[in-house]
Amino acid sequence: MSTSEPELLEMARGAAAVEGVWLVGGAVRDRLAGTQQRSGAIDLDLIVDGDGEAVARALRDAAPPGAAVFALSDQFGVWRVHGAEGDWQIDCTPLQGATLEADLRARDLTINAIAEPLAGGQVIDPTGGIDDLQRGVLRMAGAQAFANDPLRCVRLARFAVQLGFEIETETFAAAQAQPGGLAGVAGERTFAELNLILASSEAVGGFRLLDQIGASAVVLPELVELQGVEQNAYHHLDAYEHTLEVLQFVIDLENDPAALFADRDGAAVAAILAEPLAEGLSRGGGLRWGALLHDIAKPQTRAQFDDGRIGFPGHAAEGAEQSRVILGRMKASEKLKAHVAKLTLEHLRLGFLVHERPLTAEAFYLYLTSCQPVEVDVTLLSLADRLATRGRKAEQAIMAHQQLALEVLTEALRWRAEGPPEPLIRGDQLASQLGIEHGALLGSLLGAIAKAQYCGTISDQAAAVELAQALITADG
Repeated sequence: MSTSEPELLEMARGAAAVEGVWLVGGAVRDRLAGTQQRSGAIDLDLIVDGDGEAVARALRDAAPPGAAVFALSDQFGVWRVHGAEGDWQIDCTPLQGATLEADLRARDLTINAIAEPLAGGQVIDPTGGIDDLQRGVLRMAGAQAFANDPLRCVRLARFAVQLGFEIETETFAAAQAQPGGLAGVAGERTFAELNLILASSEAVGGFRLLDQIGASAVVLPELVELQGVEQNAYHHLDAYEHTLEVLQFVIDLENDPAALFADRDGAAVAAILAEPLAEGLSRGGGLRWGALLHDIAKPQTRAQFDDGRIGFPGHAAEGAEQSRVILGRMKASEKLKAHVAKLTLEHLRLGFLVHERPLTAEAFYLYLTSCQPVEVDVTLLSLADRLATRGRKAEQAIMAHQQLALEVLTEALRWRAEGPPEPLIRGDQLASQLGIEHGALLGSLLGAIAKAQYCGTISDQAAAVELAQALITADG
């Protein structure tokens, strides 16, 4: 059973509510702002005037069975207590500075520099964070806020879109002076902040803020390189603006899939996008990364042909490799890298089928098997990509693409729910009956049998063997 924030706070107070322990950060901020706990794991931050490890171990001992405690940062002496189900964590950080006030003034933003004694009592607000909360303003807690930790340049954009707050002019200017320092920030820290921006319904605004601050040029220079990359006549935007519009369409699709799909398909899409993927991201989060990186290789693949046409030959394959490099730079998992690379690689495939309608069973099969395991996700990405392409003959092209996407999506949802049909014959059985070795030929024959079975041209083991024999004979 998940632990609620009030339950977690009650547990913490019972275990560590001693003099010199304060609750700080998001839990205090959100309660004072009257906002609810955000989705995801509950995250509490404690300042400890003393031994952070001792407090962390006391919390672990008071927590439900299975909680773990470990050192999070040698530099700052931070210890983390982590719930067995991964639904909560508490960080215990020793006082940074001679006094609590000095610690708070060294934090990023005033709204995050409000502390409350864990045992209860009056809040401590030396930087005017409560007033900024009421005004909806993001203001740096001190003049060196961004110099002390350049990642705060990215966090500034993240809080702006999460909270819907305005950034104070002096704070914005201070952030713009520091993004170069982001080059020295650990990739996984940057990745965590970008994930939070992407998770917001205002993610596009977040990336525009990152660009204005100058942070994108450091953490995602490949994205900035899309700016000014002119596309063909079927596009109405350059590659950068197109990418952001695709991202917005993906967000819209995720937030309200029923708007474009039948109620049943819309519910199925919503369920799939809510599935856990990797790095704490859902498949919806993976799709947002796919939208952001799907055209990332267009600058280096842009070509102008003799007839004046503009094209980007090979940008999907090149982009798949580039997306791996980008996510690898941020220490993303292999699972996420593979997922986003596959989305990038296959994002054009549906468009190639528009002129083949009505699709044959073989065309459906080749699409599903080629795109697996992102057959649903990449269909959504392709639709968002088409909706964001509104140049020449856009209305007709969008309508045809949308109709095709709906057809393919229905089949992709069925395929994902039911899986491929049970094989008519095992590989060892086929090899034995045909007298062939295991290897490439056997794999090819099994693939042909599976396709024919899906298309309904064979339905039993005898027909499968007969088909394989015919293929071998035809190949000489």
